[in-house]
Amino acid sequence: MELIEIVPLLFIGEIAVILALYRWLLRGWIVDHWENKIAEDGWLVEKLDPVIEEIETRTHESLVEFKTAFVGSLGPMVRDAKKLDPMNNLRSAAKKGDWTSMLLEYVANKSGLTQNIAGITQNIPETSPKDVEKPLEYGKFK
Repeated sequence: MELIEIVPLLFIGEIAVILALYRWLLRGWIVDHWENKIAEDGWLVEKLDPVIEEIETRTHESLVEFKTAFVGSLGPMVRDAKKLDPMNNLRSAAKKGDWTSMLLEYVANKSGLTQNIAGITQNIPETSPKDVEKPLEYGKFK
C-alpha cells in the first residue's frame, strides 16, 4: 500500500476515534458537569437575574403605559356616553317644565328616533370618501 491510500484511512480512523470518545466518554463528563452546576443553589438564578429584572421592568412599564392610556380615555368615553343617553333631553325638559319638549322626547324615545335626533343635535358631520387624484395601479403588470 502506498502513502496516498493510507492517509484517507488514517483520517477516517481519527474521526471515528474522536466520535467514539465523545459518544462514550466526553458526553458523560459534560452532562455530569452541567447537572452539578445546575444543582448548585442559586447558580442559574444568579446567571438569569439580569434577564428576569429586564422582563419585570418592561412588564411594569408597559402596564403603567396601559393604565395611563386606559384611565385617561375613560373620562372622554363616559362624557360621550352621557351625551348619547336618550333620556338626557327628557330629563332636562322635565327640569325646565317644558311639557311639549318632554312629550316630543318621550315619543322620539319610544319610536326609536333618538339615534337620529342625537346625531342631529350633536352636529356630527357626515364624512364622505375622498376622491383619489391618481388611480392606484395595484395588481397591474408593468
